Amino acid sequence: MAALIIFSLRVHAQAPAPQLGKNSIKEVIAAMTLEEKVKLVVGMGFRFQSPVPRRDTSANARRDTTPAPAFRVPPSDPADNVPEKVPGAAGRTHGIARLGIPSITVSDGPAGIRISPIRNNDSSKTYYATAFPSGTLLASTWDTSTVKKVGAAFGDEIKEYGADIILGPAMNIHRNPLGGRNFEYYSEDPLIAGNIAAAMVNGIQSMGVGTSIKHYAANNQETNRNSINTIVSERALREIYLKGFEITVKKSHPWTVMTSYNKLNGTYTSERPDLVTTILRDEWGFKGFVMSDWFGGSDAVAQMKAGNDLLMPGNANQSKAITDAVNSGKLDVAQLDKNIEKILNIILISPEFKKYKYSNKPDLAAHALVSRNAATDGMVLLKNDVKALPLKGVKKIALYGNTSYDIIAGGTGSGDVNKPYTINLATGLTNAGYTVDAAMKAEYETHIADVKAKRPRSRGFSFAVPPPIPEPVMDANTLAQKAMDNDVAIITIGRNAGEGADRKLQNDYYLSDTEKMVIKNTADAFHAKGKKIIVVLNIGGVVETASWRDGVDGILLAWQPGLEAGNAITDILSGKVNPSGKLATTFAADYKDEPTAKTFPGKELADTAKAPPAAGQRRGGRPSEVTYEEGVYVGYRYFNTFHVKPAYPFGYGLSYTTFKYGPLKLSATSFDGKITATVTVTNSGTVAGREIVQLYVSAPGKELDKPAEELKGFAKTRTLNAGESQTMTFTLAAADLASFDTPSTSWIAEAGSYIVKAGASSEDIKQTASFTLAKDIVTEKVNKVLVPQVQINELKAP
Repeated sequence: MAALIIFSLRVHAQAPAPQLGKNSIKEVIAAMTLEEKVKLVVGMGFRFQSPVPRRDTSANARRDTTPAPAFRVPPSDPADNVPEKVPGAAGRTHGIARLGIPSITVSDGPAGIRISPIRNNDSSKTYYATAFPSGTLLASTWDTSTVKKVGAAFGDEIKEYGADIILGPAMNIHRNPLGGRNFEYYSEDPLIAGNIAAAMVNGIQSMGVGTSIKHYAANNQETNRNSINTIVSERALREIYLKGFEITVKKSHPWTVMTSYNKLNGTYTSERPDLVTTILRDEWGFKGFVMSDWFGGSDAVAQMKAGNDLLMPGNANQSKAITDAVNSGKLDVAQLDKNIEKILNIILISPEFKKYKYSNKPDLAAHALVSRNAATDGMVLLKNDVKALPLKGVKKIALYGNTSYDIIAGGTGSGDVNKPYTINLATGLTNAGYTVDAAMKAEYETHIADVKAKRPRSRGFSFAVPPPIPEPVMDANTLAQKAMDNDVAIITIGRNAGEGADRKLQNDYYLSDTEKMVIKNTADAFHAKGKKIIVVLNIGGVVETASWRDGVDGILLAWQPGLEAGNAITDILSGKVNPSGKLATTFAADYKDEPTAKTFPGKELADTAKAPPAAGQRRGGRPSEVTYEEGVYVGYRYFNTFHVKPAYPFGYGLSYTTFKYGPLKLSATSFDGKITATVTVTNSGTVAGREIVQLYVSAPGKELDKPAEELKGFAKTRTLNAGESQTMTFTLAAADLASFDTPSTSWIAEAGSYIVKAGASSEDIKQTASFTLAKDIVTEKVNKVLVPQVQINELKAP
């Protein structure tokens, strides 16, 4: 009997450990030691290599393959100091080999996977990625099918380069035009932001890799981003700052959500169970895992309790804090098990777990074409007097502006991409058969190279945007000669921004005095010869246009179009592609007209010193706060309701053709569960083109303070030939009519008369119709959460 007992004990001791994918997740978690559990919720540290500098942006430029300086956070365990699977990726989770749990890799890149293109100083084999158009441009397509195609190409590169999850899309609201990362984000409107983000997520995840929608939530500035306390009402949060995330979660089921750096009504977002669990999981049904932004939050244990499952990039202090909390009883191990379960559910569907044999050879040529097509789909024609565009009878072009030769494919920071090339506008025009003034080209290229050569080389980790290169100024005689020698003048104005800093007013939002002088002097010289002048805006965020636009004949908003920038811009200028993009963010006539101008980016708190970085953080910040006094009146909701005339309204964009709208027809005159609206759009011009139909609704606003109108639907036609028509159909449900009522914590559609508006922009309403709602409808009752700790004096409609 004793021998049998000993034999049984030996067999039991030697029983194989449960394996992920073969045993249940609960069995795998039960077999973990505390040390292993902590490893699963704390990342492996961080080694970040700055972008490889490439000074010449032409397609055939010689690349600078000098390794860039690296920034490194030691791994949480010295045993984790192992080579990266994907060099240059943003981070990794821990693997636990004995339980069959692999390490998965996450990479930066809202506009393309961000990894090291040169490895081990060997440039004979490269790992460049496609730089897709910026978020502002993709949103300006108003075309979810185009964005999904971009996502699929993007997802293929993520998968073929060996990553599992991309840290994007970024989908915060354009609260203020000076936001440093607005180029990554989509819109001032949550319906646009949510649907464009959902299309991107669906495209990426169709390739079997994951996304991390970010930054959740109310992360609308870079100034003091690690210490800012965002004070915002429950209604503004629900209707503006959370609504886009809700749409994306419900329509695309992202694998992960990334919390933001900021505090929200007094508590870091990653430490708020009401934000991370109550709303995200309980109300919206999110099934993936939640990760922190890099070094985000200050209390690892509070983050675990809140449901922020993974701390990235991870450090030893966080591991110790969680271990100590479990041992002391401060953190229930059952909570840790919940965090781990969510992470393991995603690891199970990852390429790494499935042992996908990635090639390191995605089809970059095919993806460049996807990028080019998307770029043309989202460029916005702001002005086109006397049919200045498309270029007709033009052969020789005087190309002004540094950015014409040093074009900006995308913003800086984690949204940048190490790309194989960038086509500048001079190259794009040449590729299309135009002749760019050779002497001007040589002078600009020399000027740009000289200024860049004098810049100090970066010797450390930095996301800083280099100062703009001063524009050269031609004398009057030279300008007159250029106007004589060339058929048209094109001036490119460039702006860049990125992570870590917000934009400035002078020489950024407002054009510099030199830029305005170049525009005016060039316009005078070319107009004197009866020739036209076009301005191309190669920008990531809004700039002021009202003070100089009258002096030019055409303005093309090219945004930041990705690596095929010059070719895509030329496609529009030449008429090869008819512009069909429309603004997803308002261009105010002046910054002072912005509803957030007085409160952005907040105020630093009195009698406080600069806070040191929290444990594991790489930067601190001054304790500060910003109050969203505008409430729900963000963007066009403000401009339209308060009758403030913008330079270019939300939804605006011109075409080389014209469109006629037929009557707007409703399926009923009284609301009963849902109502359908149809409108027929006809190409009434002579050129094939596409129109974006926007559906706005004006609500009664009896008890609830309401904007004049709100976007409730949008759709882009197929390409319509001259005379061709298409009928667009929209369905409005009760939830589409509802606003958030704070006292009852409910979404309510008020009884009364509703006006439905079909328009070409938020100002250019083509057709209207109305229906009535007999009595109030409570569409959803939600939890009382995220309550501000101070009174907010919110803006109200007049």
